[in-house]
Parts: sequence; C-alpha cells; structure tokens
Amino acid sequence: MGKPTGFIEYPRELPADRAPLERIRDWKEFHLHFSETQSRSQGARCMECGIPFCMTGKMLPNGASGCPVNNLIPEWNDMIYRGLWKEAYERLRMTNNFPEFTGRVCPAPCEGSCTLGLSEPAVTIKLNEVTIIDK
Repeated sequence: MGKPTGFIEYPRELPADRAPLERIRDWKEFHLHFSETQSRSQGARCMECGIPFCMTGKMLPNGASGCPVNNLIPEWNDMIYRGLWKEAYERLRMTNNFPEFTGRVCPAPCEGSCTLGLSEPAVTIKLNEVTIIDK
C-alpha cells in the first residue's frame, strides 16, 4: 500500500471535459487528462482493503459487483501512486487482453463495489485504468 492515509488526504477528482462546441468538431477524447501529480494522488486514494470487493467480479441479484474481468485494481492503484506506469500496465494486461477499449466502455461496477464508497466518494478506478492505458 503506497499511502495509508491517501483516502483521507486526497478528495476524489475528475478531469475537466472539453467544451461541447469544441468537441463536436472532431472524434478526439472529450475528457481531458490529469497531470502526473493528480493521477498519483487518485491512485493513493485506494485503501487496499483486506477484501477488495472492487476486483471480484460476482453476479448478485441486482447486477454485477466488482470488476467482471477480475482486474487487480489495488495493485495497479499502488503502482500509479508510486509512478510505476509500465508495471501498472503489465499488471492490467495480466487480467485484461483489451484494456484500450474495455477501460473506456465499461460501466465501472468496480467503483460501485469500492469500500471507500461507503463513507466517501469511491476511488476513480475507471479513470485510473484509462490513465494507465494512455500513458
């Protein structure tokens, strides 16, 4: 675990979006990217729970819980915090053959299963995954 108090120190943040009148002219991403510092602080928010419900893809009566491809989310969140981008990508590829597009289209049931989400806004897992891919 990179920063034991990261979930206390850093609030959940999301990057800004491009203006609608600008983004309707092209097919580029409309979510802007975080800086290295912002990405690392969002990775530090992961509590690395004893039982990481975020990475355990289970079907429940009301829908899915956790990552359907069983991504090792706490591990790559720690690597993001430590700035180990290549290692984070390799860890992501261990469980997901196509993170380049699944990270963008997934509805992120992992964030709904995040233990931090019980008392605070959940870790930005989907954003962290896309950031790993784009690095």
